[in-house]
Amino acid sequence: MALVDLTLASAGYNGANVLHDVSLSIERGEKVALVGRSGAGKSTLLRLIYERIDGEAAMVPQELGLVRALTVFHNIYMGQLNCHSTWRNVMNLVRPMQQEVENIGGIVKTLGLENEMFSAVGALSGGQQQRTAVGRALYQRADILLGDEPVSAVDEHQSRSILESIADAKPTVILAMHDIDLALAYSNRVIGLDAGRIVMDESTAGMKASDLDLLYRG
Repeated sequence: MALVDLTLASAGYNGANVLHDVSLSIERGEKVALVGRSGAGKSTLLRLIYERIDGEAAMVPQELGLVRALTVFHNIYMGQLNCHSTWRNVMNLVRPMQQEVENIGGIVKTLGLENEMFSAVGALSGGQQQRTAVGRALYQRADILLGDEPVSAVDEHQSRSILESIADAKPTVILAMHDIDLALAYSNRVIGLDAGRIVMDESTAGMKASDLDLLYRG
């Protein structure tokens, strides 16, 4: 059974459709990149997929959704709030348990945030905040990760490191991406959108960035 199966689906905001008659099927284990110009419908399609999965996936939204007054540790720990008792969560807020520090420490190190683990998120750069949001998603007990431009605020080296961490940690990944080279490098399927419609759905095997030029013309 497919993870996601859309047939002539439409979606949008405030009564206005952004997506029009979208049909696609995504299987577990796929690494999918959603590409296209700004306003093409990538974020709307990602949100629709997230709604259809109904709580099975970890999500890295564009707006991040971090608690700025809390530390990197606490924001990442929030990825498993629903897995623990209220007592344990309160204890970790007041004084982080060593086991949780060790568990989250591995993710923090992978994301290059080890020196900021107990810094308030509000004092960090945009790129560090984005990496914290990725860390929260990696910490969630979900085999599926969705991301809306999850590396847009970091440099290319950091982007590749983060995308490798995501690919290693989560069997199924669906990302809306603006960087075509990264999209092709870290996915096995690319779905191209234009004006709210799917105009390309291909394997990335052997594909070059220039093959996607048609999505960005006009």
